[in-house]
Amino acid sequence: MTIEMIFVLCMILVMFGALLFEMARPYMIVFSVLIVFVLTGLLTPQEAFNGFSNQGMLTIALLFVVAGTIQKYGVLEKLMVRWLDQSQSVKHAMFRFFFPASLSSAFLNNTPIVVTFTPMIKNWCEERGIAPSKFLIPLSYVTILGGTITLMGTSTNLVIHGMLLDRELTGFSIFQLAVVGIPIMIIGFIYLFTIGNKLLPGHKGFSERIKEETREYIAEMVVLSSFHGVNQTVADAGLRELKGLYLIEIIRGEDRLSPVKSQTIIEEGDRLIFTGLMSTIAELQQIKGLELQTGSNLDLEDLKDGGVQLVEAVVSHQSSLLSKTIKQSQFRSQFDAGVLAVHRNNERIQSKIGDIILKPGDVLLLLAGSDFVKRYSNSNNFYIVSSLETPKDLNGNPRKGWLSIAVLLLMIMSVTLGFLTMFKAMLLTVFIYVITKLVTPEEAKGYIQFNVLLLIASAFGVGEAMTQTGLASWLANGLLVIGEPLGILVLLAAVYILTNIFTELITNSAAAVLMLPIGLEMASTLGVDYMGFAVIIAIAASASFITPIGYQTNLIVYGPGGYHFKDYIKVGTPLALLVMITTVTIVNFVWF
Repeated sequence: MTIEMIFVLCMILVMFGALLFEMARPYMIVFSVLIVFVLTGLLTPQEAFNGFSNQGMLTIALLFVVAGTIQKYGVLEKLMVRWLDQSQSVKHAMFRFFFPASLSSAFLNNTPIVVTFTPMIKNWCEERGIAPSKFLIPLSYVTILGGTITLMGTSTNLVIHGMLLDRELTGFSIFQLAVVGIPIMIIGFIYLFTIGNKLLPGHKGFSERIKEETREYIAEMVVLSSFHGVNQTVADAGLRELKGLYLIEIIRGEDRLSPVKSQTIIEEGDRLIFTGLMSTIAELQQIKGLELQTGSNLDLEDLKDGGVQLVEAVVSHQSSLLSKTIKQSQFRSQFDAGVLAVHRNNERIQSKIGDIILKPGDVLLLLAGSDFVKRYSNSNNFYIVSSLETPKDLNGNPRKGWLSIAVLLLMIMSVTLGFLTMFKAMLLTVFIYVITKLVTPEEAKGYIQFNVLLLIASAFGVGEAMTQTGLASWLANGLLVIGEPLGILVLLAAVYILTNIFTELITNSAAAVLMLPIGLEMASTLGVDYMGFAVIIAIAASASFITPIGYQTNLIVYGPGGYHFKDYIKVGTPLALLVMITTVTIVNFVWF
């Protein structure tokens, strides 16, 4: 083992540790490691940044625009609502929902599908007294399984496809993965409708819990003439910097002022509505001239009468709010909304609102203006932004919506028949969307998740360092020494398990990029078809079921479903084992 190999291995271990302990955002961690490799001369700039021009990564960028355009018009969402309303039982509704959702994820990136359907299915469940937790983890799982059917179903497949093309090897055909994808989807459905359904928790919906806890969220104070801040601004009166409490609304006679500005003038008789850590209410009571209204009938429902609404927002991996306290991010001024509470791991964080450092998957309860959902529904700061009382506006242009779907289906057909490559087909699709004004260039840019692309492209460079230094070959030989005497089936299982562990610890695309060079080296040494190892790695990198952090869709449903971390372990572990056994068996039979 050379010094260069030891150095690369140490850097990768440091990278894993930093990712596991969330020391910085994932894309910054991987990109930083890549920069180190360039500065130390292990990689030339061309080798390091070749991933930025990889066909697979560029296709993912185009698919973000395609999925965003289709999501914009809400056609699939409208159809799903009507389809669900015809259900005769809960399990019947589950099948009517999951089957088309999984098929959709075979042709669209599964992340926007889960983002679109999560608030819709949650509202549908709560209106009928059904626990959303019975639907949302399965929603994530079936879209993951559906994404394994086609080349374009998930970013992992496209990344591996692009890496194979870069090595002048034949990539995946559009339906090549279906030989494994369809069987594991069928097995996944059977499991989720039987054993998995019994293991799923029956947690109450988020809005239902909020209504039960409503008195814990707000406190009301009346301004007396003796208050020193009468006729002063909120900031001058010292009501902007209270420890653990936020002034979210002022009720003045028949008028409501919300969100409250720093320059708003305090008047005698004003009713000040505070939110935050209610255990610090004593601080307010010590201020002369502020009287606590212990007999107030005001609750969260009343607050909505002031031209504002209660909104649930799930913090995304790409959010600018991460690693900062709510106060440091200047949330109120940035989004014109007040944070009532933060839920993490199905529990409300009992801390001062302004001091909470946000993490991906956190659920924010906001008091926001009536246009908040429309303004931030496609923001990279949040996975989901939805009103707790009213369903998302579905009044998109249906004609344009159907046209966007028709163009996509036509392009898929052209790829299937071999007229166009996947990259060219998606490039043409986006071009048609723009020239027909189905999407504006500004909207298209907003749909692209540049942080995700940076992570994937940087991971390409890290994978290249493994190959160039011989580390990939060394690791492959190490696996062969251990597994070869036990047979090809054990080797395939070992590669699957290692890839799956990486997926749970980091991200699916990064796991695929790091494992593919090892898989190709093993295939070369054994003198067998490399495609079998490529398929194993593609499926294993996508099949993230055991934790909420390994795959974006698992994290998206984490908060809205009210899940605990252990729920994923309990429900996902049997499914992960079933998928692994099925995949390894089929790959061994078909390619070896």
